[in-house]
Amino acid sequence: MTTAKFPVAVERAYDVVIIGGGPVGLLLAYQLARFGVSVCVLEQHNKETQDAYGRAIAFFPRTLELLDQLGVIEPMLQVGFACRNSVTYKDGKEVIPGRVWTFMENIKNTAYDFTLVMRQMFTESIFREKLQSLGAVYRQGAECIDFNCDEARGPEGYPITSTFNDKTTQTTFQLKSKYLVGADGGRSFVRRRSGIPFEGDTSEDKWIRIDGIVETDMPITRAYGAIESKTHGNVLWAPLDHGATRIGYAYSEAIAAKYPDGVTQEVAIQEAVESMKPFKVEFKEVHWWTAYTIGQRIAKTFSTRDRIFLCGDAAHTHSSGAAQGLNTGIHDAVNLGWKLAMRIQGVARQEVLQTYEAERTSAVRKLIDYDKDIALLMSNKWPTWYKGDPCADPHVVLGEIFEKAASFNTGLGISYSENILNQVLSHKNVCSLAPGSRPPDVELKMPGTNQSLRLQKITPNQAIFWVLVFTGSNNSRIRDQITSLEQYLRTAPKLIYCKSIRWLTIITGTGSSPYEALGRTPLGDAYFSSDNVTHDRLGIDSKNGAVVVLRPDGLVGASGHIRGDWIYKYFSGISCIDE
Repeated sequence: MTTAKFPVAVERAYDVVIIGGGPVGLLLAYQLARFGVSVCVLEQHNKETQDAYGRAIAFFPRTLELLDQLGVIEPMLQVGFACRNSVTYKDGKEVIPGRVWTFMENIKNTAYDFTLVMRQMFTESIFREKLQSLGAVYRQGAECIDFNCDEARGPEGYPITSTFNDKTTQTTFQLKSKYLVGADGGRSFVRRRSGIPFEGDTSEDKWIRIDGIVETDMPITRAYGAIESKTHGNVLWAPLDHGATRIGYAYSEAIAAKYPDGVTQEVAIQEAVESMKPFKVEFKEVHWWTAYTIGQRIAKTFSTRDRIFLCGDAAHTHSSGAAQGLNTGIHDAVNLGWKLAMRIQGVARQEVLQTYEAERTSAVRKLIDYDKDIALLMSNKWPTWYKGDPCADPHVVLGEIFEKAASFNTGLGISYSENILNQVLSHKNVCSLAPGSRPPDVELKMPGTNQSLRLQKITPNQAIFWVLVFTGSNNSRIRDQITSLEQYLRTAPKLIYCKSIRWLTIITGTGSSPYEALGRTPLGDAYFSSDNVTHDRLGIDSKNGAVVVLRPDGLVGASGHIRGDWIYKYFSGISCIDE
């Protein structure tokens, strides 16, 4: 409960208050501010004195696509290290083909065919600058000590009152908000204050991660590496920004027994050097290090009262074995951000916001299930399900798990089940894209210039749905279908003029004029798809055409024939166009 002794004045009211100014909280706030939602982020630490480097480092392709859609990727590319290669060493020899990180070398159907490696300090700095460029409020040194939700307040009010302690002035202040989001890490105050259980297990296994400038005689150094050690597990070698490197290894009971006084920086360095043998390693600089216990936990619910939400580590924690923590948190933030914004703006039904928990918990539980196996195998231990030769090489099984989970690791294969947003219609053989899945990032052409544009660049995350009308060039039957669709839309003007819906027409071939290629004015802007490549990749017959609805995060919502009835039914179920 609050420690304030006297009534505390409310400073201001916001649509959303976010507790936690790490990457997840900052990105969620930036996204909301970008969509016109008033938001305030509060971080209890002073970032100038908190750990300077370290923590999360890897951004996988789907995460990079989402960051691109939100307009934050370019400064990140200027700072980070784009890693397209991997290497595995065993007994000082390169393992060919490699294991564990080889999925990085086989990334297809995206402009981001690499993993961007950048330490969290730089990520947070970029996100803060982006957030503040929009005039959003960011406040550090402010610790949340209490919050309450007044259920009696109507949907247009500010039912949540949050109380904070300003660590600099030692004063207490309050904020009002419509929604509260906890992005405040594994020890989340928001989760604990809400009484949400944090279910899962914590093992006895410990890992160490250490970053710095190193010199080594290992042949390949600027690639994501796995060094298969008999004493230190599957050792991580990760090239970082600014020429730095991260080494990560298992701190086993046998190793810990050598140091009765516990882990120090000197111990972390010494064992990092041991873990890399027979290669020689020398640390020229140490930027950051940590020792931590491995475990997997997930909040029993990601929301309560439809007003308080959890994101990132506040909602789930796992090992860093697959480097998924930050990626998963960013996917949380993106998924929640546009749904919150559309609900606050009155264009989405409450049921849309409620899909956040179902969609994200399904992805997180899948991650936790295989993270348990990864964490054990990386520590040179066998999962309970393993019934094979106990003397076998666990690194081989580890590599097989990574190979099977490649599409999940890159994020390109993450999809969501059928719900109010992801609708499976009875329109068979119209499109090969499953609702709730990511479409391939196909290349389109600008009329006239034939400039190449990516689909996911044309349809950025703007808290709007994109209705893509796919058609062949000079196809009279499809032209008539589009005309009928437009006539239908005139009977439902709210559908075509709704601020949360935007239309695009994609035409096969190339041409100087969309009007002449289509034989009529297109719906929305038009782009060309040369040689039917786009239509083929999406499983669309250019002779029959199709309509594909994309959610604001770029995933497929539904697809079907060029008709207005099902389109109207889809949007009337999720939006407030009839209200």
